[in-house]
Amino acid sequence: MDSELETKHRTLWGQGDYAAIAEVVEPLGRLLVGAAGIGPGARVLDVAAGTGNAAIPAAEAGADVVATDLVPELLDVGRARAEAAGLSLDWRAANAEALPFADAEFDVVMSCIGVMFAPHHHDAADELTRVCRPGGTIALINWTPEGFVGQMFATMRPYVPPPPPGVSPPPLWGSEGHVVVLLDGAVDDVVVERRSLTVDRFPDGAAFRDHFKAHYGPTIAAYRGIADDPDRVAELDAALAQLGDAALGDGSTMEWEYLQVIARRAAAG
Repeated sequence: MDSELETKHRTLWGQGDYAAIAEVVEPLGRLLVGAAGIGPGARVLDVAAGTGNAAIPAAEAGADVVATDLVPELLDVGRARAEAAGLSLDWRAANAEALPFADAEFDVVMSCIGVMFAPHHHDAADELTRVCRPGGTIALINWTPEGFVGQMFATMRPYVPPPPPGVSPPPLWGSEGHVVVLLDGAVDDVVVERRSLTVDRFPDGAAFRDHFKAHYGPTIAAYRGIADDPDRVAELDAALAQLGDAALGDGSTMEWEYLQVIARRAAAG
């Protein structure tokens, strides 16, 4: 990732209040830690850790955890959360496409709806596998293209500039075929499962829209880009509210589909 693109991504994810979004999806981190079989003594790296939704449960399980993210402000929130819980983790600012660690340094390398937002998927996947020891575990949760969050990004796409050449859409990480290609040759025993997170935070689509409009970096950026066009703002308002209402249906909960990936790093040689 070149320095200009890195700065843009750091700014994107640093705006708003990602902690308010992380609260909505907090159960995913603990689910990933359980699926990865993380326990006492494991050396664990959480890539694109955000505010620590997966890193903190890993530390609670007794692991030696390093949590990285491109945005130092998110790590500051995670560090405060960990300290309040009496946990000690190593929090480091780092680019998922150029991790500052030696080859084969970790027993488990994980990312919970984080690394999927690195712009160059192959570069990020190569780093995940590089720093994982042979026989170690790579554990990921990514939103699927067809699921609710994937649909949210598709809804916002007409309102944002096209990505630079070579940048891939984040929800592709939630496609089984795409992940298998990304990890091909570097891992054994890949198990991918589609699951869903039940979200009961929003009474209607407008409440969902307003929460993301106020707190979520990509949504904030979409609205800022069309701020001078009230008609476009109204269109996006309506489209996001409609998406939320459709997900709620006649009930009070949404199901946000994600892809869980558990793989074993291939043995050396």
